[in-house]
Amino acid sequence: MPRNNAENSLAGDEMRISRAVAAEEDANHRTAATASAPPHPQAGGRRKASASIRAWLVVSDSGRSYLEEAGKHSIMRRTGLPARDLRVLDPQLSYPSTILGRERAIVINLEHIKAVITATEVLVPNSRDPLVIPFVQELPARVSSSHRAPQQDVSEFVDVSTDGAAKVMPNFQTQLGSPRHALDAYGNGSNKVLPFEFRALEFCLESACRLLESETLTLEQEAYPALDELTSKISTLNLERVRQIKSRLVAISGRVQKVRDELEHLLDDDMDMAEMYLSEKQARQRDIENVELEMVDARDEDAKTERESTAGGLSGFKLNIEELEMLLEAYFVQIDGTLNKLSTLREYVDDTEDYINIMLDEKQNQLLQMGVMLSTATLVVTAGVVVVGIFGMNIIIDLFKVSTYHQFWETVGGTIGGCIMLYIFAIYWGKKSGLLQ
Repeated sequence: MPRNNAENSLAGDEMRISRAVAAEEDANHRTAATASAPPHPQAGGRRKASASIRAWLVVSDSGRSYLEEAGKHSIMRRTGLPARDLRVLDPQLSYPSTILGRERAIVINLEHIKAVITATEVLVPNSRDPLVIPFVQELPARVSSSHRAPQQDVSEFVDVSTDGAAKVMPNFQTQLGSPRHALDAYGNGSNKVLPFEFRALEFCLESACRLLESETLTLEQEAYPALDELTSKISTLNLERVRQIKSRLVAISGRVQKVRDELEHLLDDDMDMAEMYLSEKQARQRDIENVELEMVDARDEDAKTERESTAGGLSGFKLNIEELEMLLEAYFVQIDGTLNKLSTLREYVDDTEDYINIMLDEKQNQLLQMGVMLSTATLVVTAGVVVVGIFGMNIIIDLFKVSTYHQFWETVGGTIGGCIMLYIFAIYWGKKSGLLQ
């Protein structure tokens, strides 16, 4: 009996152990199934985060370029820009031409050029746009510190994805010199290379001005022959061509005017130009930090005096904006010349319209004069009809009694001759009074 009780107790323990193991496995399966199905808000958040990430072309001051996928918040931390400034670069929103100088970056929105310029790199959000491809191909060579000498440069586009994988693609670029070497020589005749942010800003301005100049030249080549042809032959086809040209002229003039107004606004505000000295502000900040570190080590009054003198000397760079002012004035003159060409074309269009209106008025006057002459002729003929009607009355007069063949024709000839004389008299009176020419 004791042996049987021990066996029964052992069998019961094995059954309880097997049930507990099965229950634990079932609980593990339910936990794994719950973990594999994430809640809907988290999935939507991931989709939203991935949608805000875009590919930015990053060009460093060494001339190296690569593609990097980054979100808006990452760019804000990287450049120190607020969200409202990055909204200017959104291709889905229509913003006028803008150049914004901030503490750590410059925001460029000029025609097809959209970029964020810092002291060491340029970030282009729409590098895959067909209009921007020539700009981004030439940008690394133009912003590098050795951009003076024309040479063949090979840079790399590195496609950095979110998982860390990188794809290297060679990009052969021809390095061209700046069109204005005079900006590199200023002061006492010393030769100095422009800071990185000014080289990038200059190339952005050059690309925008070059695009507007090219469109203006194309419009001039089409407009002047079409206007001349319209003056020689007024037709529906020629009028439609001139209407389309005038619409393009108004659109291009508005774009050029916006760029000119933005440059004029910058030239009128010294503080805005001073904000664009990113390299000097960065160097000033480093110098102040070095002086503060020396003060912590020295702990004496001489170090304090040195810090005050250094800070005072470094703060004076905001007043020396001659370098940037020369750069902006050069492109202001260029864009102003483009605007003058468009103004000249607009005046030619207006003169052509005035000439066409004069021609149309002349035609209208001729038609009115012809209408007056025809109305006068109708009046005279009506007078003859009145005479014929009088003779056709059913009354007896001496002419009917003794009328012969020749008397009939005399009467008809006299009636017609009287109408003609009356018409001549009416035309003569109209010309003498100035009603007819």
